[in-house]
Amino acid sequence: MSEQQVEVKAGATPFVYDGHLVISVNVSDLDKSVAWYREMLGFELTYKLDDYGWGEVTSPITGVSIGLGQVEKPDVKGNTPTWGVADIEEARGYLEGKGVRFDGETQDVGGMVKLATFYDPDGNTFMLSERVVTT
Repeated sequence: MSEQQVEVKAGATPFVYDGHLVISVNVSDLDKSVAWYREMLGFELTYKLDDYGWGEVTSPITGVSIGLGQVEKPDVKGNTPTWGVADIEEARGYLEGKGVRFDGETQDVGGMVKLATFYDPDGNTFMLSERVVTT
C-alpha cells in the first residue's frame, strides 16, 4: 500500500480510497479563480494546465483540493462543499472584509452547528461550518 492510500478495515468499503478528494467546480476565468481561492481561502496552486482550461488548488485540509475547470458559462448547480472552521465569525468577517458575498446571516442549527453560505466569483456555493457541540 502506498503512502497515499488510506488503510481501511477489511470489508468496510468495496475498494481502497487513496486519501484524496478533488471537488470540481466550473469557473469563467481560470487565472482569476486561482487568485481568488489563494487570497480568500488560503489555498495553494497545485498545478495549472492552460491548454485544458484546468487547474487545482490545494486546501489546508490534507488530501482535499478544488479542481477548477474553465468554461464559457459556468453551471453552478450541484453540491455545497462545507469547510469546517474553528471560529465561523472570524472566518466570515475576514471573507466579508474582502468582499465575498454571503447568503443571509450565520445560522445556528439546533445548538449543534453554525453555518454560513458564501459564493465564489462565479456563483459556486460553499459553506463555513463551526461545530458548537462536539462528540
